[in-house]
Amino acid sequence: MNDRLSAGLKPIIVTNGKVVLPDQMVEAAVAVVDGRVDAILTSEAAVHHWIQQHADYILIDADQNYVLPGLIDIHCDAIEKEIQPRPNTLFPLDMALLEFERKLPLHGITTMYHSLSLGVGLSLRGDHLLTGMVEHINSYRSKRSIIRNRIHLRFEVSHLAGMPIVERYLNENAIDYLSFMDHSPGQGQYREPGSFERYVMKNQGVGVEEVRAIVEDLVKRRQLVNGEHLLELSKLAAQRGIAIASHDDDSIQKVEESAGYGVSVCEFPINLETAKHAAERGLRVCVGAPNVVRGASHDKNLRAVDAISVGAADILCSDYHPSSMLAAVFKLADEGIAALPDAVRMASLHPAQALGAGSELGSIELGKAADLIIVDRYDGLPWVTNTIVGGQVVYTSAVRY
Repeated sequence: MNDRLSAGLKPIIVTNGKVVLPDQMVEAAVAVVDGRVDAILTSEAAVHHWIQQHADYILIDADQNYVLPGLIDIHCDAIEKEIQPRPNTLFPLDMALLEFERKLPLHGITTMYHSLSLGVGLSLRGDHLLTGMVEHINSYRSKRSIIRNRIHLRFEVSHLAGMPIVERYLNENAIDYLSFMDHSPGQGQYREPGSFERYVMKNQGVGVEEVRAIVEDLVKRRQLVNGEHLLELSKLAAQRGIAIASHDDDSIQKVEESAGYGVSVCEFPINLETAKHAAERGLRVCVGAPNVVRGASHDKNLRAVDAISVGAADILCSDYHPSSMLAAVFKLADEGIAALPDAVRMASLHPAQALGAGSELGSIELGKAADLIIVDRYDGLPWVTNTIVGGQVVYTSAVRY
């Protein structure tokens, strides 16, 4: 957290919490000074001593609820739906970002890698919308923020005209994470005949003739993809310390191809064999929290819990549904698929480590940024009562009875 944001923050002490540390859960208080975790106090005497040493502090009683590190979402394209909730219905970018950001603290998400797609026919159409959103997020976060807003640029490799945009953003340090996507028909997510066409028609509101033209153009451009150009982008990303992900790998061969481009994160492997190979090769494997909550892939692909159960996935992301992140964490713990600290790491420390932020974010440890959430349960479902980002209380809620 920069000096401008941490200056003038009051000390905070969160008492009476079930604090989820990286490897265990303890009954403790978490003390925060200058936006960072100052102490983890496990006795009333230690809490009393800390209070005596700090004037004008903020006291938050967790009331025996869970205290977790803020969740880190490395892949979520819900901002695109905020901009375009229905086909051909666009809202102002500034309004979309402001309204979407306000929703995230109540889901426990304190760092969001807004996933913006650079590719025709699969998301917001027109490069000007993509570039406009990247520029707006960067401008916004330089002036203020509720959470930590970061940018995940999802590059459709067949979008050849987008290559200079990716290169420029890497050179300008305008993005924080990069993924290589290939949504061409016949492989990956769209192996089944007609599945790509059905998706584009539904998502973009286009007709049969228009989608046929999109497919024909995509197939032609896919044949022109130059692996050397992708390798150049990956080298540039490595120089900037930016992690690269693959997307929808569907075979061991595809994982090897992705690894050759410097990929360190395998997002949404299509089947268990692929997920296992990626994990064995040392890649971080990211699966969708909605898949965990629903118990199945919406595309009839890999069940996330199957990969998690055998150690073939270690990161959760919200994909398209931010409220699934926290629900997935507790479902994994409730069903005995993972101990709570292990499940929490999948949504906090592991994504932070994968993207090079693990020394600063992702866990409740001394000296780290104080990104904390307090989580209650209602009818088995988790809900956030308080969110703290960098030592600043950004969200609090109450219930009427």
